[in-house]
Amino acid sequence: MKFFSGRRLVLGSLALLCAGGLSIMPAHAAQNTKQFIEGFGKQLVAIVNSPVSLPEKKEKVMPLIQKNVDIDAIGRYCLGRYWKLATPAQQKEYLELFHQVLVNAITDKLGDYRGVSFTIGSVTKSGEDEAVEATLLRPQQPPATMQWIVNSATGSEKVVDVIGEGASLRLTQRQDYSSYIARNGGSVDALISALKRQIAHHTAAATQN
Repeated sequence: MKFFSGRRLVLGSLALLCAGGLSIMPAHAAQNTKQFIEGFGKQLVAIVNSPVSLPEKKEKVMPLIQKNVDIDAIGRYCLGRYWKLATPAQQKEYLELFHQVLVNAITDKLGDYRGVSFTIGSVTKSGEDEAVEATLLRPQQPPATMQWIVNSATGSEKVVDVIGEGASLRLTQRQDYSSYIARNGGSVDALISALKRQIAHHTAAATQN
């Protein structure tokens, strides 16, 4: 079972443009969302480009992710229809594991980037979310274009997904999770066990390194 492709996990950020046509946002709302992404992006880039060790970078990135990314919302989305079928205990355990797996997936990619910068483009409205166009610039590599998807339903802006290479990361993951659960008799516990194994494998590999 795969989790967020490394090629698509640009700077480790998390988005599907929800159904419906895009429309231009009010100027003040667009500016707030753009400022949020600029601030979050600059902090990420500063950590990625810093001369500190990879473990130190991971330590600095984790609280930044927890603050600016709505991991619980992404986790619920990725479980799809099985979220409502899961018991409260299963939901709680799944989200705890999802946090660990997502943070691992993000921090594992930090060492792949050096000397990066980014530019912010237009902001558009789609459903309850805002899509912010951004371009990541990397030395000796072509620019990587993405869309950061931001939701403010909780009262503050949070990243809920990223579209990279034309694909939504959270939608791709939901399809993977749903397929895995379906192959295992519709058991959410089967997915929970798989996530536990994934975390254990990651921990063992990190210990060896």
